[in-house]
Amino acid sequence: MQTTFSPAQLADPEIAHSEGIIRKCVHCGFCTATCPTYVTLGNELDSPRGRIYLIKEMLENDRPADEKTVKHIDRCLSCLACMTTCPSGVNYMHLVDHARTHIERTYRRPLVDRMIRKVLAMTLPYPARFRASLTLARIARPLAPLFAAVKPLKPLAAMLKLAPAAVPPRSPVNEPGVHPASSPRRGRVAILRGCAQSVLDPKINEATVRLLGRLGVEVVVPKGEGCCGALVHHMGQEDDALGFARRNVDVWSREIAAGGLDAIIVTTSGCGTTIKDYGHMLRLDPAYAEKAALVSSLAKDVTEYLSGLDLPLPVNATDLVVAYHSACSMQHGQKITMAPKVLLAQAGFTVRDVPEGHLCCGSAGTYNILQPEIAATLRDRKVRNIERIAPQAIATGNIGCMTQIGSATAIPILHTVELLDWAFGGEKPASLAGTEPRQQAALVAAE
Repeated sequence: MQTTFSPAQLADPEIAHSEGIIRKCVHCGFCTATCPTYVTLGNELDSPRGRIYLIKEMLENDRPADEKTVKHIDRCLSCLACMTTCPSGVNYMHLVDHARTHIERTYRRPLVDRMIRKVLAMTLPYPARFRASLTLARIARPLAPLFAAVKPLKPLAAMLKLAPAAVPPRSPVNEPGVHPASSPRRGRVAILRGCAQSVLDPKINEATVRLLGRLGVEVVVPKGEGCCGALVHHMGQEDDALGFARRNVDVWSREIAAGGLDAIIVTTSGCGTTIKDYGHMLRLDPAYAEKAALVSSLAKDVTEYLSGLDLPLPVNATDLVVAYHSACSMQHGQKITMAPKVLLAQAGFTVRDVPEGHLCCGSAGTYNILQPEIAATLRDRKVRNIERIAPQAIATGNIGCMTQIGSATAIPILHTVELLDWAFGGEKPASLAGTEPRQQAALVAAE
């Protein structure tokens, strides 16, 4: 795509980087076939190609964002399916991140929209605040229908509907400390506690620590680590996102210097995509560029790390039919596609792919709150595709997907590592209490 940025504009390294991305786009339109919003809405401006045109025009003319541009950029899920499809290697992720930062700095949103985004940014990245907000959400849940009837307040209704009926108690696994290996040590890793997941489902990291411990891996929970910054990063709040990134880089750098780390384990794929991008995000900061690049190189999804270990034979019979939902941040962001399925099969599960698996479920961080109607359409499409293959359970690697899909189906949905922990010697997850291995169920039916 031809560009006309001036030399003065290209002196800005962010503009220069975006200009290089734009120039790689050849208008082929392959991205439209896999873009969830284009597939759903059929609007060229709700496709990656259309958004690239909008971003180019906005940046090239060095003008503030307008309502039209904001509407279509806001509708982007950042699922990155377009990057998987693109034959030209267009890094749409970095381009749309730059556009969102420009929007945040130059566009004044309507009051209600500003307030909702402020609430999200002030609560979700902070576990104590998020826990308190979920208590308030349960109290306010009866107001959801009233909010849903007023267009500007629909995000509030979505927020209330997504709040769980009960919040799990705080878990010791999220306290700073060291979880020693319970068999001869063969590795040492740090684990991301994170923010929302540590409140919504601490069982995920509990299962990870148990499983790694049995496999001989010492797990460190460093003091001071927190939100990866993804939530505010995708809302264009770049200063806050970089603040979170720098804090985590400092924490993990100290741990690397003190005892060494084989990996930084991430159990939320959306966080993994962002942490693996710290090297890019902080590339212009001379005090952090090198440290951030090292952290990014050590960041691994838990299934990515497990794939590099010699696993024993499974301990428990787990012949359940499992639908594997590959989160967008896993398959498109981190390009991890086979490892989770191979591990599940190795553990004894019958793994089935979900039809239209490349399409987003509609969670996408805060998207199911800020764009509830599109998110609900995508969720229902995802659930229909999952239920078509009649699984006994659903496995995925992202808490947002678990919350989104779980809100519309009765099929148990678990993190992949919870199933692996069970297979390799852990307890059966409570959510699977009513399920039976396929062979056992067949014998019972025959009798």
